[in-house]
Amino acid sequence: MDEARLAERVARESYGRLLALLAARTRDVAAAEDALADAFAAALVAWPRSGAPANPEAWLFAAARRKLIDAARRAKTASEGESEIIRGIEEIEADMAKVDLPDRRLGLMFACTHPAIEESVRTPLMLQAVLGFSAERIATAFLVEPGAMSQRLVRAKRKILDAGIGFDVPEPHAWTDRFDAVLDAIYAAYGAGWSDPLGADPERRDLSEEAIWLGRVLAQQLPNEPEVLGLLALMLHLEARRPARRDAEGGYIPLDAQDVLKWRRPEMDEAEHLLHVASKANQIGRYQLEGAIQSAHAARAYSGAADWPAIVMLYGALANLTGSPVAHLNTAAAIARRDHAEAGLAALTNVVERFPSLQEYQPYWALRADLCAKLGRRDDAYAAYDEAIVREKDAAIRAFLEQRQALL
Repeated sequence: MDEARLAERVARESYGRLLALLAARTRDVAAAEDALADAFAAALVAWPRSGAPANPEAWLFAAARRKLIDAARRAKTASEGESEIIRGIEEIEADMAKVDLPDRRLGLMFACTHPAIEESVRTPLMLQAVLGFSAERIATAFLVEPGAMSQRLVRAKRKILDAGIGFDVPEPHAWTDRFDAVLDAIYAAYGAGWSDPLGADPERRDLSEEAIWLGRVLAQQLPNEPEVLGLLALMLHLEARRPARRDAEGGYIPLDAQDVLKWRRPEMDEAEHLLHVASKANQIGRYQLEGAIQSAHAARAYSGAADWPAIVMLYGALANLTGSPVAHLNTAAAIARRDHAEAGLAALTNVVERFPSLQEYQPYWALRADLCAKLGRRDDAYAAYDEAIVREKDAAIRAFLEQRQALL
């Protein structure tokens, strides 16, 4: 492996761990990022000339450490502040000499999703701190102006520093809320990549893969947490179907019409294994349920038919657990498939009476249109398609709905 490729590999595999080590004591994420960037730049110059070191991670850490100390001195840090930085780095350096290097990425993830950090910036902050994404790349992926995203990230890092947010795993009393925030941030990253099904946007194309990478990091840190395994299984099941989501011309293909031969079996098999392991904990949660729903859909690849009774049951459990109107809506859709369109429309009517806000949600109108069409209620279906089409942003899905409407 040449030195440039080695640096790229180490950057992906070690960036978050090195940043967490460098910033854990001082909580100055921005300074640690600058030092680490300088270290990687130095590696690209030094390694081709003198050869790659035996321990690239330790080399980068030592180089970044020197940069941090130099920066502290240039900034004329107060003597006790500088000595605090040096003492913290010496402690970390001692850890680096051990066979099992400390991995504080879990604490870094918790810091990125601390309640003091604005919710909308938690996922971008995690992508930058753990994976080393640039502000420009994150901005493009989340359809935000680069300058605005950069400012948000700077403010978030300043909040970590000023508020003294530690890179510690929360105490049991605060675990659930903080842990859920970490899972939600990773899934939000996956969702940003999922919304680019053709991979046409180069900045979003790899985002789903990077979210799965984060899920694997979390699973390494918390191998016995069933919700971590459930989240990873959910993302793998969804990712396995990516090749079947669009036709050769980019047209939208609904899940039940996708060619299962295009679904990627290795990812599906891994997801099934993760769900099996998670189930042994007997601690059901949102992501396990969502992963199990995708598993019931995946049954079509193994047995020829999705397990609709299981999907109805699982969506019902998810709705009861989360109270989510969308979960209730999906339960109605599953009922329509398990039973018939009339039962599904009755369930849908009950759901929208309970959650009137669903009338602003595009999938509600798409489902209503489909069910009314199947029941021969042409005028109702046509009107519902109008509502669904005007609310849909994806051009391929709009075209699909327009075709369905034209068939009326």
